[in-house]
Amino acid sequence: MYFTDDSLLPENQAPLMITAAPYGPMWMPGDCTPEQHLPVSWDEQTQAAVDCYNAGATVLHIHVRDPKTGHISKNLRDYGEQVARLRRAVPKMILQVGGSISFAPEPGEEAKFQSYDSRHKLAEIDPKPDQVTVACGTSLYDLTALHPVDEFAGTRFTNPAMLHAMANLVADSTPDFYLENIKQMVQHGIQPYFALADVHGLELVERLIRRGYYMGPMNGFFSIGGGGMCGANPFDLMELIRRTPHGSCFTYQTTFRLTHPVSAICIALGQHTRAGIEDNLWDTKKGVRMSTIQMIERHVRMAKELGRAIATPEQARQMLKLGITYKSTEETLANLGLPPNRQPGSMGFLVHKTDGRFHPAAQGGCGHIHAGDWEERLDVRDLALTK
Repeated sequence: MYFTDDSLLPENQAPLMITAAPYGPMWMPGDCTPEQHLPVSWDEQTQAAVDCYNAGATVLHIHVRDPKTGHISKNLRDYGEQVARLRRAVPKMILQVGGSISFAPEPGEEAKFQSYDSRHKLAEIDPKPDQVTVACGTSLYDLTALHPVDEFAGTRFTNPAMLHAMANLVADSTPDFYLENIKQMVQHGIQPYFALADVHGLELVERLIRRGYYMGPMNGFFSIGGGGMCGANPFDLMELIRRTPHGSCFTYQTTFRLTHPVSAICIALGQHTRAGIEDNLWDTKKGVRMSTIQMIERHVRMAKELGRAIATPEQARQMLKLGITYKSTEETLANLGLPPNRQPGSMGFLVHKTDGRFHPAAQGGCGHIHAGDWEERLDVRDLALTK
């Protein structure tokens, strides 16, 4: 992002998009207090979405729990049936399925993401969600490296075997996975929502766009706050914010009590946030629990204190450019605010071709700039003045 003198003024910031993450795939009901209410039954899982929407969230990050076992389901039919329930219950909410499916281990089991084939099948969910998260770049995801053991108090992760399993969790995502996963999502009309651990993941996504593997909006979230990924240093957070393209839309999600200061920073800087017990069970004070709804309400309050508006579902869809694809690599780069690819003989720093004048963005029915449309939309009188 590029910050101008007036970028921190609330009237110049995009409305805050809050993503709700109430389903907590790493937790079991016994890890949460009754007030936090980890949803298990189908009715509870659906009601959680309604409550999050009413509290101010416009995006719902979904993990589907099997009511019979309490564990996150790996049954694709369950996902389709739950998406259908959510479409009826919260028709305006943006539905985003977590692409890891599940990584919560049993004691003594290995913690791991599901197989590539299992994750690819999320493209076949019917009815389809708006987005599915796509991890880009394999990385260690060790929460125990950043958080002391007493931060896990009151949960099953005080069990040494569980701690060992989580310490060795690897978010497995090589090019064999993410190139095929992106392809399948686009073919099924689902927007890839890039799940990145650090700035190197962001570089991977830019490279695959520049090489023509993906032509569409660049949206996603940074999953930070553990060993093997971006940690708690605010300078690293600022580098992520600085490096994201102007035309992209990213949410920032971290872990445990770090969620509160990181969310405050991101709200002030015009970025977007995620709230829910998937990421954190605690309030700012150690040992004090907090529910998903309370976290969402806190984000709303912080934004209002700074004068920043909360996004409506319609505004969120517009910002995320849901349903939009681009015709070429050049058009994708132009919409993202990224320089064009270097052509043979090009020297120096690159910019897109223009006549040097400011012109309204080409609308074309989708409301976004189309690379190559500048020349077509120039007024004939303006052209005459340049001769």
